[in-house]
Amino acid sequence: MTFVAIDFETADRGPDSACAVALVRVEEGQIVRREACLLRPPRRHFEFTYLHGISWEDVADKPTFGQTWPDLVEMLDGAQFMAAHNASFDRSVLHACCETAGLTPPFLSFRCTVQLARRVWGIYPTKLSHVCARLGLPLNHHDPLSDAEACARVVIAATQVQGSRFKSSRF
Repeated sequence: MTFVAIDFETADRGPDSACAVALVRVEEGQIVRREACLLRPPRRHFEFTYLHGISWEDVADKPTFGQTWPDLVEMLDGAQFMAAHNASFDRSVLHACCETAGLTPPFLSFRCTVQLARRVWGIYPTKLSHVCARLGLPLNHHDPLSDAEACARVVIAATQVQGSRFKSSRF
């Protein structure tokens, strides 16, 4: 099984305001590649610096999503799905950023590790920090690479618990 976990940090409430992205590729239960980069969003306004610590000054000279994504999209080659914690958020950011940049979003389904953690382990509340604490996974929350890697490790742990039933399940 090959998949890619993804995490975005955004500058403001607009889904096209990605200021950081990280991808973690997993093949046969092993993390084989990690990529993370800061992005210059389309607006200078930063509402969520208090969460992730990224400000306009950090990204003013960074490439935009549209300039960066073509170099990252190869990580998706051969993947069966993308995984994200609260997948609807990351999917909406990816699609909005692709639309703003005039790029076609990937045709991969998203799997949500919030739903997975609830179904496999009955974890509530299901914030990434709660899931990682319960599973004993390291996390530097709101660091996109740490969040993406934690998400990947949640999926890996679920495959170990569910075995062959996991591959046919939708989460």
